Amino acid sequence: MTLAELGDIGTQEKTDAQEPVYPTLSPSRAADFKTCPLLYRFRTIDRLPERPTRDQARGTLVHAVLERLFDLPPAGRTHAAAAGLVTPQWERLVEEAPPLAELFADGELEAFLASAGELLEGYFAVEDPSRLEPAERERLISAVVDGRLLIRGYVDRLDVSPAGDLRVVDYKTGGAPREAFEARALFQLKFYALVLWRTRGVVPRVLRLLYLRDREICDYAPDPEELVRFERTLLALWQAIDRATAERDFRPKPSRLCDWCSHQALCPAYGGTPPPFPEPGGETGAGALIPQEDDRLTAGDEGEAVRSG
Repeated sequence: MTLAELGDIGTQEKTDAQEPVYPTLSPSRAADFKTCPLLYRFRTIDRLPERPTRDQARGTLVHAVLERLFDLPPAGRTHAAAAGLVTPQWERLVEEAPPLAELFADGELEAFLASAGELLEGYFAVEDPSRLEPAERERLISAVVDGRLLIRGYVDRLDVSPAGDLRVVDYKTGGAPREAFEARALFQLKFYALVLWRTRGVVPRVLRLLYLRDREICDYAPDPEELVRFERTLLALWQAIDRATAERDFRPKPSRLCDWCSHQALCPAYGGTPPPFPEPGGETGAGALIPQEDDRLTAGDEGEAVRSG
């Protein structure tokens, strides 16, 4: 993954003249609307820039290291090997997104890299990568639901057993489950489970959250009936987004999550005024009134690592 992907709002590319183009929705943008419709508007329609935070950078760095770790042979997937990947991966991320270097004053980078190393210690406390052979890593998966909405997102890791059972694994670099954040994380994994079921005909046996900071594992087993209900929920959510877009009515929904919002100065709940609603073909680009998705949402809880792409 790249830090240049942070906050990027993509559009589904049309690869065939006869192939329909669908509005798309990712777990992150769906969660944004559930959290606060105005936040969804700021990120997806206005496409307001958000400066990455150190926590976001740390989450992306740890994800990058864990992705590269499985390039090594099983016996070489040691904690020392992972620690040795931290600096090279950080240098790669900064090369791709130079503004990351501006997050740190002189002498601060060393402590930041050490904090990433601590999260990797947490990873090795809950898993032994030498005993794993992931089928897919950082994989974009997608499916069209109800013939009108493309849902898609990036899976951190997909494990497949010899019997064909699927396990979806998501690395969390934030603190371990608090109720609101746990629900958001499981929403994300159910999203992936629905895509995999619709495209591969297999309901994942396990949705696994690895909380690296607190060295905890949270497993959840979905079933087809639950995923059918979840699909209806997503379609109802999209209808609400579509209606809000048509009516240009995205209202703020104040909560404790506002503490992490980058857009308080523009929020009416804090005395601000949102920018004019974008017009089709304006500076935000044609199709701005057809909300799209960000592709990636990374690690951690709200207020920590957010990835897009």
